[in-house]
Amino acid sequence: MTFPAPDLPVPARVRAIARDDALVPVWRNNVGGVTFRTGDGRYIKHGPVHGETSMAAEAERLAWAARFTRVPEVLDVGSDGGEEWLVTRALPGLSAADPRWITEPAVAVRAVGEGLRALHEALPVEDCPFDWSVAERVENAARRGVIVPGALRDAPPIDRLVVCHGDACCPNTLLDADGRWLGHVDLGALGLADRWGDLAAASMSTVWNYGPGWEDALLDAYGVEPDAERLSFYRDLWNAT
Repeated sequence: MTFPAPDLPVPARVRAIARDDALVPVWRNNVGGVTFRTGDGRYIKHGPVHGETSMAAEAERLAWAARFTRVPEVLDVGSDGGEEWLVTRALPGLSAADPRWITEPAVAVRAVGEGLRALHEALPVEDCPFDWSVAERVENAARRGVIVPGALRDAPPIDRLVVCHGDACCPNTLLDADGRWLGHVDLGALGLADRWGDLAAASMSTVWNYGPGWEDALLDAYGVEPDAERLSFYRDLWNAT
């Protein structure tokens, strides 16, 4: 995921949803989708339909998670042919990967780790209807024509079953002005899984966003000792799927 150029062309669908309000592109994902912020405090996520997850699936997960933790409010969701969109009400924080926090990695990494722990503790396993297990991720990949190595079909025993974020990379935690975690975004893959699925992605993403040396700091902020076997397995699974 990257920050798009400020003069990025705006799709017609996004202009229609914005109703001539000011638009600023804020995020581009790795499948060609772009998220725009409107002047009236909405986020419009727009992109091609993709097999890994859908914006309808994200809207469903956001509505469920909002009962237990702070996530964006869904205002609209839809699809038409090969495009889809999701409109949410903006939360007041900034992404942990915003330029404001890239210069303070110790603050940002601590907030991401603490926020992930809080998310795992807030979302009730017994009530969660969504699945992000190893088997589901491998099956999802297969539907998209991605063949996962056999070694990644045999996961380590589950350490702790939680409702995982599903894309716990640092940019998806929001921080308040004081550097404390405030909420989470991009929950399209949220579901039941071993917490190390999230921990592997979150700690790995510290390298992408802040440079080397912050992985253990994130785990410490979460409150867990590094587990080399599970970290290695779930990072490999992330990269393979």
